[in-house]
Amino acid sequence: MTQATDIPVLDWQRFASGRDADGFAADLGAACRGPGFFLIKGHGIDRNLIKQVFSQATDFFAQPASVKEPLSIYTNPHNRGWAHMGSEALDDQSGVQDRKEAFNIGLDLPRDDPRVQAGEPFRGVNLWPEEADLPHFREVMLAYYNAAWGLGVALHRAFARDLGLAEDWFAPHFTAPMATLRLLSYPPASGTAGEIGAGAHTDYGAVTLLLTDGEPGLQVRPRGSDTWLDVPHMDDTFVVNIGDCLMRWSNDIYASSPHRVAPPRNKRHSVAFFLDPNPDSVITALPGTGDPRYPAVTGADYLRSRLDATYTPPEVS
Repeated sequence: MTQATDIPVLDWQRFASGRDADGFAADLGAACRGPGFFLIKGHGIDRNLIKQVFSQATDFFAQPASVKEPLSIYTNPHNRGWAHMGSEALDDQSGVQDRKEAFNIGLDLPRDDPRVQAGEPFRGVNLWPEEADLPHFREVMLAYYNAAWGLGVALHRAFARDLGLAEDWFAPHFTAPMATLRLLSYPPASGTAGEIGAGAHTDYGAVTLLLTDGEPGLQVRPRGSDTWLDVPHMDDTFVVNIGDCLMRWSNDIYASSPHRVAPPRNKRHSVAFFLDPNPDSVITALPGTGDPRYPAVTGADYLRSRLDATYTPPEVS
């Protein structure tokens, strides 16, 4: 594979400090119109918190199946919990099952929240390991969830500026988002022909913030290209990519590029934060982007349509 030299590294502090907000937005817009991927440094999220997230994730995936099975993502309809090895096929063309485990955490709501009680879409309670097994797991993950949520919402201020909108245009759509913090674990390649860590796909939401442990594997195919490029790893940076929801919102001005994870040589862990809008947000062409290329759809209906095509139900014996 070819190294992705055209994936830019952007310094978030240019925008956050206000010293070069217009220049940052222009550079951001170029990345969003081109590869749909960029790296962000100067993000402001505490390094120690990030280390704790990776440590807790490693400990979770090391637990026996008897600990993880009660947290199965199949036990609830809200996209929360443990996805076992082989439960997903992100590449719906090939049908090859992904070789990875995952654990999903959503907006943390109590059981007595009116939205949970009413059965609103993607408004369920999170599934958590027993504190005796992983005593600090919940507090670390929720601290990181909130930090990544804040960064993702702030990035939308820069998207808005680039797209000629008021900086706060997106803010009402991310007050209680369907955001998912997803911990991922990929085993080393087995050498079996055709295997894949994560099949070729585009992300479903508005934007994805990804941290990796440095083990190679992530590859992207930019819009208009038939070549897979290795996404570089840089310490203390996020890999950020545009998802299908924001591509639809921007009326295809921004690119949601296919990407995949090749089977790694060594065990690989990554931490993805998928920022989807509020369930009732209506996704339609933004002002000033021309005639809509897609029908209007709510955030919840769009996410459900994508998830239903991804998961393989467990076999019943």
